[in-house]
Amino acid sequence: MTISPKPFIVFGYGSLIFKPPPHVIAQVPGFLKGYVRRFAQESHDHRGTPENPGRVVTLIHKEDWAAFAGSDPFPDDDMVWGIGYTIDPAYVSEVQDYLDYREKDGYTTEVLDIYGIDSTTGKEQVIVRGAYCYVGRPNNPSFVGSEPLDEIADRIWRSVGPSGSNKEYLFKLASSVRELSADSYDSHLSALEALVKQLDK
Repeated sequence: MTISPKPFIVFGYGSLIFKPPPHVIAQVPGFLKGYVRRFAQESHDHRGTPENPGRVVTLIHKEDWAAFAGSDPFPDDDMVWGIGYTIDPAYVSEVQDYLDYREKDGYTTEVLDIYGIDSTTGKEQVIVRGAYCYVGRPNNPSFVGSEPLDEIADRIWRSVGPSGSNKEYLFKLASSVRELSADSYDSHLSALEALVKQLDK
């Protein structure tokens, strides 16, 4: 009897939501528990430059973020909405190489469970076990920790890199998260989106 290999599922919580990896054969919206998504990572290679780094989101363990969150206006957030992508088994190595390169600026992989909300009971339940996720841990060189929202907004508004403007990244991400589910939200994204749009006026 041949045992099928475990499917390779990657959880996207940043640009992977609006720019998915290649060779996806299934996808499902869901969320992680016990984490925060914050613009706490410098971007030297996509939404900024080495001289003028932009800001992109990273996923951070809630307990790790507590050390940086003194000025965070949303200290109780511990749910991160995104998408679980199942990759075609024939292309797993290719997609892993693609993601490793795309997320090379300070990210490492962790294996996490993805949750969803049961439509009949309204209760949380695990919908994917053992998904892979790229996390920017606090000890990576691009991690900048907690910054005031108005400073992050100004940095995002001004920054441009090889992949485009930093504000485009924010606007696409905030819009995409809202569209994932009737229950999906992100206070940090929404607040920054509003501030950057004010700067655009």
